[in-house]
Amino acid sequence: MNEMYQKAGSIVAKVRKMATDMVEEDLKVLDLVEFTEQEIKNSGGEIAFPCNISINEITAHYTSPSGDKTVLKNGDLVKIDLGAHVDGYIADSAITVIVGVDQALSSQDTGLSEDEMQLQVKMIETVGEALENAISTVRDGVTVGKIGEVVEETVTAQGLKPVSNLTGHSMERYILHSGLSIPNINDENRHKIREGDVLAIEPFVTNGVGRVTDMNEAYIFRFLRDRPLRMAQARKMLHEIAENYRNLPFAGRWLEETMKTRQFNVILRNLISSRALYPYHVLKEKSNARVAQAEHTVIVEPDGCEIITQ
Repeated sequence: MNEMYQKAGSIVAKVRKMATDMVEEDLKVLDLVEFTEQEIKNSGGEIAFPCNISINEITAHYTSPSGDKTVLKNGDLVKIDLGAHVDGYIADSAITVIVGVDQALSSQDTGLSEDEMQLQVKMIETVGEALENAISTVRDGVTVGKIGEVVEETVTAQGLKPVSNLTGHSMERYILHSGLSIPNINDENRHKIREGDVLAIEPFVTNGVGRVTDMNEAYIFRFLRDRPLRMAQARKMLHEIAENYRNLPFAGRWLEETMKTRQFNVILRNLISSRALYPYHVLKEKSNARVAQAEHTVIVEPDGCEIITQ
């Protein structure tokens, strides 16, 4: 089992660097997510969830829809969140980068002041430090509240805020979020993590109010349950979703590519309204402030943890 996790982690680490190196001005987000997902497959893994590319105040759950024209701009704060699995054993990691950071720091074309650009650099440094400090506390018997306390103390010491209503999570085979939340604040949760637990630790840092809210858009979905459906095409689509993705999240664009039908959006809305599918709405920082993220997957050990996505 650990060997599978380690293989998935190695794939994620490799592809994360490749994706980071690809970031540049005028790059289409669609090209970046498709490159990242294809490289996971090319490296011997399977996609655990659609690659998330969340820009500036967009905090999580953005992946390109079909035909997405969004491009990266100098000065954008870009969060790349990717996951791979090997036979269902998942590794999940994220990194934040500034598009054209060297040029952006000296350019007036970004619409940001020099102080605002330096703040973004500080946010990336702080979220990295928060992740490192949180991981250093992980060991058998530590409470999840303690992990959140360390994140919160690290972030607030820099005059910034953690995003309080986003958390890390435990994982199990073919289950990305298996029930245990790893907070980014001290929520006083006394649940103790145990040896063998697989955890995605993922702090988010902002200079805003430190909370996210749902947007109307949803481009990522997950199978919930079989439902009685009138439309034959809806029944067929739901069956193929259950067969292909199990309980793992998938992108709407993946379905569009394989299920060519003019009624695609109608069918998708029908599956959501019937509660056969769960939509992951795009999340943004409530005060529209920019957000940085960092994430690693760890396996809890008696006196520490193994970081499999380094």
